[in-house]
Amino acid sequence: MRLALREMRRRPGRFVVATVILTLIAMLLMFLGGLLDGLTAGSTGALRAQQDELIVYSANSRDSLVRSRITPDVRDAVEGVVGPERVAGLGSVQLGARTKGAGPRDLVSVVLFGYERAPRGLPDAVPEAGRVYADDSLRADGVRAGSVLRLGPARSPVRVIGFLEDSRYLGQGSLWGSLDTWRSVLAANRPGERVGDGVVQALVVSGTGADAQATAEAVDRATGGVTSTLTIAQAIDALPGVAQQRTVFNQIIGVTVVIALIVVALFFALITVERTALYGVLKAIGARSGTLFAGVLLQAVVVTIIASAVGVAASLVLDAAIPAGSIPFVATPERLLSSVAYLLLAASVGCAFSLRRVLRVDPASAIGSGL
Repeated sequence: MRLALREMRRRPGRFVVATVILTLIAMLLMFLGGLLDGLTAGSTGALRAQQDELIVYSANSRDSLVRSRITPDVRDAVEGVVGPERVAGLGSVQLGARTKGAGPRDLVSVVLFGYERAPRGLPDAVPEAGRVYADDSLRADGVRAGSVLRLGPARSPVRVIGFLEDSRYLGQGSLWGSLDTWRSVLAANRPGERVGDGVVQALVVSGTGADAQATAEAVDRATGGVTSTLTIAQAIDALPGVAQQRTVFNQIIGVTVVIALIVVALFFALITVERTALYGVLKAIGARSGTLFAGVLLQAVVVTIIASAVGVAASLVLDAAIPAGSIPFVATPERLLSSVAYLLLAASVGCAFSLRRVLRVDPASAIGSGL
């Protein structure tokens, strides 16, 4: 082990090529992961911000908030299963919002949510009609506390009274106000979609704990199948494109890890061939094959850690440098740690291809061939 580290100190140039290539792979792996997390966060923030475990759609909505409608009698049936205090209404409408004047640069796309139970990061009290909280990403569009946004063709005015983080929905900034605000804005801008008092698009249910799936099934039975009740995780997967983009990115990440494995395998296979005579000498004086392979593995781990450290640093710098609302990139600790773990696993497996060659080194023939 000490001999392996000593070789790396005395002959660092031998490991430069592998370190550079693995560094590029690490940066690519972490960038892909950060891009996936950023895209997912930008689409799912509004659902992840909910303090509830379940969301109840109408059965004919195909698990879409926009198409769903929950009437008061359906709500009564849901409350009969879980209790009125655990049920809250939710509504949404996607509109253009004018932030300042009438120019095209002053128009941004937003989703206005009406709620009864505050999402994480907001006070429990629902704001007055015409008052909303805005997602923090809208600051990049010039929205400030006190700004008046004019929503939709009717230019319905709402005043921003505060901000919350990480609540974007389907790539758009969100606004959070009362159900009355949502109903009035919806009626003014989408007359054909107006809803009556007590009607909401969905219900959120809290306090289910570990029995969330069982509660969801009980709710759907109680409503006679007119509802489709999902956990928040299931509702996120049901959003358009979320599951598909996660699958595609995970496949690309998997291929990248395989490439890292191949690079390590080829590099240390070549190193092992170069060291055949040296291994023969070491075996002749009593070194075990396991000890020699452990040295190779240690060198691979050191090279991978150096490459991973550069990749992590580059990801953090990129995350800090990218302006809000531009490239959807997020460097999360979980993603960075998992990327490092994947690279270390690839390095370990790649080194395993050198094990057979190390085991087969015969001291006499190796020393003879090296003379």
